[in-house]
Amino acid sequence: MNTNTIRLHRVLRSSPERIYNAFLTPAAMSKWLPPNGYTCTVHEMDAKEGGSYRMSFTDIGTGHGHSFGGVYRELKPGALLRYTATFDDPNLPGEMQTTVTLTAVECGTEVHIVQEGVPAVIPATSCYLGWQQSLVLLGLLVEQ
Repeated sequence: MNTNTIRLHRVLRSSPERIYNAFLTPAAMSKWLPPNGYTCTVHEMDAKEGGSYRMSFTDIGTGHGHSFGGVYRELKPGALLRYTATFDDPNLPGEMQTTVTLTAVECGTEVHIVQEGVPAVIPATSCYLGWQQSLVLLGLLVEQ
């Protein structure tokens, strides 16, 4: 199965702990994660290593959505998140893994994100665009 890997880098004017918490707080995830034109519902979040999550995105124009969930593989407060994601839609096969690395720098936090195993049916450019939109919203939420 062909897949894509997405790599992103940002520097946010925020502490690593604040950004880390934005990835593990359901209300925060609902606010910043969905790309433009979508809403997000977090159905379940057990934010611990081995814990799972489930959420869905809904297109506000069409009402269509997709749901997905995964497992937290590695969590190091203020430093690292590694989690999986699998879509419920059989047309979006496979398991993705996202790794978020947070490093304190003089003006805030350097954020590196690597998302591996993105189904080839999702164009890499669309995935980059969605992440870029989400990261703008993350900055608005966490920056001080």
